Amino acid sequence: MAFGSDLPVPDAAWLIAEIRALEDQKSALAARQARLSVAFDLLQRREQSDAGMPAAELGAGVGAQIALARRESPAKGSRLLGLAKALVTEMPHTLAALEAGQLNEWRATLLVRETACLCAEGRCAVDEELAPDTGTFDGAGDRALVAAARTAAYRRDPRSVTGRASHAAAERHVSLRPAPDTMCYLTALLPVTEGVAVHAALSRNADSLRAGGDPRTRGQLMADALVERTTGTPGGISGIEIQLVMTDRTLFQADSEPARLPGYGIVPAGWAREVLANPGNGENTAMNVWLRRLFTAPGPGELTAVESKARLFPPGLRRFLTIRDQTCRTPYCDAPIRHADHIIPWHHNGTTRHSNGAGLCEACNHTKETPGWSSRPRPGPLPGQRHILEVTTPTGHTYHSTAPPLPGASAREGVEASAEASAEASAEAGAGTNAGAGAGVSAGTSADPPQPDPAVATNRDHRYHRRERRERRERARTLLRARAKSRQGAQ
Repeated sequence: MAFGSDLPVPDAAWLIAEIRALEDQKSALAARQARLSVAFDLLQRREQSDAGMPAAELGAGVGAQIALARRESPAKGSRLLGLAKALVTEMPHTLAALEAGQLNEWRATLLVRETACLCAEGRCAVDEELAPDTGTFDGAGDRALVAAARTAAYRRDPRSVTGRASHAAAERHVSLRPAPDTMCYLTALLPVTEGVAVHAALSRNADSLRAGGDPRTRGQLMADALVERTTGTPGGISGIEIQLVMTDRTLFQADSEPARLPGYGIVPAGWAREVLANPGNGENTAMNVWLRRLFTAPGPGELTAVESKARLFPPGLRRFLTIRDQTCRTPYCDAPIRHADHIIPWHHNGTTRHSNGAGLCEACNHTKETPGWSSRPRPGPLPGQRHILEVTTPTGHTYHSTAPPLPGASAREGVEASAEASAEASAEAGAGTNAGAGAGVSAGTSADPPQPDPAVATNRDHRYHRRERRERRERARTLLRARAKSRQGAQ
C-alpha cells in the first residue's frame, strides 16, 4: 500500500492492525487453496478413471499441476497436496483454525507432520483433542505446538510410532546444498546410533591430532577427516570430473565475469582460476586439468551442438544438456538433473538433438509421460534466443522455462555479431580445449585424456552455422533498408 504525500500517514497502531488483518487473510486463503486442491484431485482422479487409467496410477501428475499453479517445485506440490488432503478429510479443527487465522499454513503443516504416523481415525482423534480452532495454541511457539501434537500422537498409538521409527531408517540419505562463499552443506540423514558413532569417531580423531600439535581447529580437522576418509585422498578430488563453465576472458585475461559450477551455482572468477591453478589442494597431489570448448551463438550466448541420429542421447550430448540446463528444466523445479530425455518423444518423431533435449529430474521425467501432459521446444522471438521449453498440463495451462544464461552472456545481449573466439587446446593442460564464448573447464585425476566429445560441433558444422547467421543478418539488413526507402518515398 502506498501513501501519497497529500494523505496523512496512518499511526503505528493502524499499521500493526493492518499487518495482522493481512496475515489472517493469508491463512484463510491457504485454507481455501487446500479445499480447492482436494477438489481438483478428486476431479482429476475421476477423469483418469473414466479414461481407463489403472487404479494404482490414479492421481498421477496432480501434485505437479498444483505445483505449477502455485509456482512451486513438483516435490513441494506433492507435499502441499498431501497437506490439503489431511486438513480437509481428517483434521477439520485444524482447518477451521487456519480459516480463522488462528494458525498459519506452516503451523498447520507441523500438526499434519506430527500426526502422519497415525491412521485416519487416530489423526481425527488428535485433531479433536487439541482443537486448535478453540485457541489452544494462542501464544505458543512452534516447539510447543510440535511437542503437544507429538505427545498426543504417541499416546494415541504407540505401536505406530515405534513402527514409524523403524521405517525411518529406510529413508537415510545424503544430500548436498549450496552455502555462501563457495561452500556447501553435505548433510547425512542417519539412524541416531550410526550418526552418533560417526561424529564420535571424527571427534576422537580431531582431538588426537590437536594433542599432537596440529594447528587446525577442531571443526576443520573433523571436516578434513570426513572428506579424506570418504574419498580416500587428501583434498577429496579422486577420479571425478569437476566442471567449471566460464568465459575465455575469465580464464585467460583475469576478467571478473563469474563462473558457474554445475550442481552448485555461481562462483567468483578468482576462485575458479585458483581451483584450476591448484586443483588438488595438496603438495603431492597431481591433477590433470583439461579444457573443452563450448561454442555459443552471438547475442544471448546460446550453446550450440551437433545433431545425433541415435535414439538415446550419447554421453557428450548428455553433458551438453547438463551444462546448458544446470538443473531440472521443469518450471519452478531446481532439482539435480538425473535424466536427459526428448522434449517431443521419439515415438512422436522427436529428434535426438540438443534443441529437442532437456535435462530433467527423475520425478519430472516420469510426470511428463502422464496422459494429458505435453512439452515442446519454443523458438525465441530473436535469433539465438536461449532455449525455451513449453509445458502444457492436462487442464490446458501452459508454462515456460528458459535455459539459464551462461557466464558472460548478459554482456553480449544486443550485440549483433560476436566472435566465437575459443582458446586452442593446451597440450600441457590435457586433451581437447573447451574455452570459447562460454568455456567448460573440468578438473579430475584421470591419467588418460578425455575422449572426443560427440556434443561439440565440428568445424564444418560451425562454419555452416556462421554462414547461416550471416545470411540471416544480410536478409534482415536488406529488409530494413527497403522499408527505410519506402518511408522516405512516402514522405
